[in-house]
Amino acid sequence: WQHVEVQNFSGSWGSGLAFCALLHSFFPDAFDYGSLEPSARQHNFALAFATAEERAGCAPLLEVEDMVRLPVPDAKCVYTYLQELYRCLVAKGLVKTKKR
Repeated sequence: WQHVEVQNFSGSWGSGLAFCALLHSFFPDAFDYGSLEPSARQHNFALAFATAEERAGCAPLLEVEDMVRLPVPDAKCVYTYLQELYRCLVAKGLVKTKKR
């Protein structure tokens, strides 16, 4: 994805584009990823979190204001949100898991 290189759970998620790219991969009709800019952090986070809530039923565990207040997001917050998003995507049948 353009402008996205995920290497960790903090700085890699700082522009909001990694969240948008992840959600766009599951919901490509939700928004135009190509029109997003890394500098529009508030817009990117708001778009990603709204899409996750509307399309995946993901609880809004993170606040846009909290994400843009710091230059680098808190890794534990990002990790927790991604776990919840994963759980919701599995529940919707969009992610396949191995049977144990």
